[in-house]
Amino acid sequence: MDLNVILSQLETVGEEDVEELLRQYIRENRHTFSFDPKEESLRIKLCQSVLSVLGRQVKPGCQKTCLETLRILSRDKRVLAPVATREGMLILGGMARMKAGRDGGNNRIVSREDAPSEEEEEEEERVVVVEALKCLCNVVYNSPAAQQVSVDVQLADGLCATLRTARTWHHEVGLFTLRLLFLVSALRADVRGVLRRELRAVALLTEVLEHTLGVSWVGPYECARPDPQAVAMPAEDNERTMEALKALFNLTLSDTGEKEDDHHFRLIAAILCHLLMLKTETEKKTEEAHSHAINLLNNLPVSCLDVLIDVPVQGGLEMYGGKNMDAVQMLIDFMEKRMDKQGSNYKEGLTPVLSLLTEGSRQHREIRRYIKAQVLPPLKDVKIRPEIGTTTRNKLVRLMTHVDMGVKQTAAEFLFVLCKESVDNLLKYTGYGNAAGLLVARGLLAGGRGETQYSEDEDSDTEEYKSAKPFINPITGHVEEPMPNPIEEMTDEQKEFEAQKLVNMFDKLSRQNVIRPMGVRPDGTLAPLEETLCDQPEDSGSDSD
Repeated sequence: MDLNVILSQLETVGEEDVEELLRQYIRENRHTFSFDPKEESLRIKLCQSVLSVLGRQVKPGCQKTCLETLRILSRDKRVLAPVATREGMLILGGMARMKAGRDGGNNRIVSREDAPSEEEEEEEERVVVVEALKCLCNVVYNSPAAQQVSVDVQLADGLCATLRTARTWHHEVGLFTLRLLFLVSALRADVRGVLRRELRAVALLTEVLEHTLGVSWVGPYECARPDPQAVAMPAEDNERTMEALKALFNLTLSDTGEKEDDHHFRLIAAILCHLLMLKTETEKKTEEAHSHAINLLNNLPVSCLDVLIDVPVQGGLEMYGGKNMDAVQMLIDFMEKRMDKQGSNYKEGLTPVLSLLTEGSRQHREIRRYIKAQVLPPLKDVKIRPEIGTTTRNKLVRLMTHVDMGVKQTAAEFLFVLCKESVDNLLKYTGYGNAAGLLVARGLLAGGRGETQYSEDEDSDTEEYKSAKPFINPITGHVEEPMPNPIEEMTDEQKEFEAQKLVNMFDKLSRQNVIRPMGVRPDGTLAPLEETLCDQPEDSGSDSD
């Protein structure tokens, strides 16, 4: 239907005719996401006209139709000027069951105290609330001007007030409230501070997770173990959980260092430990929920990770000091799934769990011991290169030479920490060639250890490894088959000729700046060869008899 026709009639026809006109526009554009630039000005006028209708006292059915129209229009960021105003945001806030006025004001958004309960709320009105929240999500996401206005009208206050009613809200109302909170906190760093310090949003979202996941506490920071025979978490609960986790991720990006934060962080860690034990209706959704949980765990102080293993009511493994390793095993399983996923984005999908396991291993001895037993068991067969094979160790060693710098550094750091940051131990499992990048970055080419203090090394070498150790090529990390010596049948003159030829080739490449000969300084860092030669200590002794 022509937009000119709709615009010409909207201002003059009655409420029912407005509905019919807009319904026709909705039917024609329900699946439209790319709009004609030539009609941009007309769509701006339509936005303004729809807001004018919403500003009048119209029935819920007409409100719903207007909001559906506005939701379609809000997909185009170029036509949002009429909505990205104080008046436009207040209208949408009112439709979303938030009203203007806090402490008697008339230009701010807060949650409505007189909103009907779920039992009393009519389905039509609930749909209006949901549509208004969807519109706000689109507008805030697509319009920087609307983001600023949302700060001016204190949209965050209204959202947090709505969080306090989480136990009674309808699924879609909760879902889009949490999504809007996620968008506001993601797009406005200043709002993150207000949400965290003044509005106690971290505590509110923690309570939302408790209620949604059905958490039952059996200790200060210990949740009751989920019943293995229980039904999978409903899809709707999982959706709200993931939105709450995303919002919490934004709010925990920085640590304020307050004692109250430590308490909330430990509560969150315990809830996330509970979530890792849960399954949803599909394996894909379970993995997605666990991925968000891992992202959030990475934001928490590493000292809080002891909550994952310190569950005295459930008990643990005697060989690991009575610590419970179920959550750690879930993280290892998640890591292996992500490594096995073909065509996946390792940087986004794998590095968060690798970073979490690395920091957990560095901080907590029991976690490191348990993971090392799974990932780097004592070596027996050293005839195969460490990067070849299907074991977890093989896959991680392959990642040490990945094309993505972040992926290879994270994988190398993980293995290095499992080896107590000992260069000798790392080379035993990876070979010098695979570990060279990490050693260069750490300045450990000459060997040694990292800065973290660990317990004394234990002799875990098998008899098979000890017998094969003298024959292992340190560069490749495995025992190689004997190779024929290419210079065995050469005369001394031929050997000298080939050596000089090689020197000349290196000299030519060096002069053309194709390569640059490097050496290792005494502190283990790389430097140009001429500098390292100057660093060599002079021989003050003599060989005289």
